[in-house]
Amino acid sequence: MFSPEPSRPSPVTALLRFPGPGDSGERLPRWRLLRDPVRVVTAHTGSQVVPALAEVEAAVAGGLYAAGFVAYEAAPAFDPALVTHPAGEWPLLWFALFTEFEELDDLPGPAGSFRLGTWTPDGSEEGHAAAIAEIRRQIAGGNTYQVNHTLRLRAPFAGDDLALFAALSRAQPTRYSAYLNAGRWRVLSASPELFFSVSGGEVLTRPMKGTAPRGATPQEDAARAAALRASPKERAENLMIVDLLRNDLGRVARFGTVSVPRLFEIETHPTLHTMTSTVRAELRPGTRLADLFGALFPCGSVTGAPKVSTMRLIRALETSPRGVYCGAVGHLSPEGEMAFNVPIRTVTLDMARGEAEYGVGSGVTWDSTPGGEYAEVLTKAAVVRGLVGRGGQ
Repeated sequence: MFSPEPSRPSPVTALLRFPGPGDSGERLPRWRLLRDPVRVVTAHTGSQVVPALAEVEAAVAGGLYAAGFVAYEAAPAFDPALVTHPAGEWPLLWFALFTEFEELDDLPGPAGSFRLGTWTPDGSEEGHAAAIAEIRRQIAGGNTYQVNHTLRLRAPFAGDDLALFAALSRAQPTRYSAYLNAGRWRVLSASPELFFSVSGGEVLTRPMKGTAPRGATPQEDAARAAALRASPKERAENLMIVDLLRNDLGRVARFGTVSVPRLFEIETHPTLHTMTSTVRAELRPGTRLADLFGALFPCGSVTGAPKVSTMRLIRALETSPRGVYCGAVGHLSPEGEMAFNVPIRTVTLDMARGEAEYGVGSGVTWDSTPGGEYAEVLTKAAVVRGLVGRGGQ
């Protein structure tokens, strides 16, 4: 363990790379840089979460731009039946409010340097296997159909967090990336998964379920993508979450408007292939931000199904809070648009302790095996394991 360096003031509060309305998807969106917030809204207890969302929504309606996060442990604020670990020191909600933003083609520089120690999981492979066995017992007992079981990797960190974010973004360039500077707390998200977006009265969600590592040759790579697309297990896993999100969207959608325009698409990233589907709906008039979170949060792709009983099982089997990981990171604009990612492939930093954390998990079904699920965890962790000891130049 090396000593943390003092957290230096940064001119950057938020950096976001999210597609806008009508984005063709042919190239990565531009970065949105936000700094010098006029106000910061936080929530540290469950009773503060919904009023804080209302405060953010009112500020955006008044002409401000917002960027921030909602932690996984905020879920009981929307439904007390959604059980989680206590949140720990991190805020349950943090949003900064701005009068304007700047668009950039690339990340601001020059970057400094950083040091990362070795990533250490918060549990053993044997403990992970025991959890998978217990989940299969719960499936056999009819208490759940699928569980997104996760663990945390931690590593000592020192240096420039923006440099680490730049390195992470180069290693995994994605369409839902975000950097947030919340003082002691930093969020570095290279997420490929859309939680939900709203534009023109339409809400979209794009859950990801099903993963395969990249191949060593073009032929092997194509074969792995094809095998993922055809896999009965991965398709069943994806479909369970699509059905869950269709039901969740139905709570805020106009009757008869929920649809699935795209099912079982394969997206390719530098270290893995993943399966994604798209669910859309037209929002009921008068739907508020807290209504959207109340219907959808946490995203079904990072809980499993059914959500209530499965989150109880997650609480029993996982040893620590998830924090921002598996919550939501995103932005809102006074033009009536908003978008949030599911913060997977996300590093969080405690600058006071000099510690980095990276959550990783997999969807466990009856057909899962301990070895297969642990291999999926290692595949998803590859992007950060490759960052050990690098400087950001």
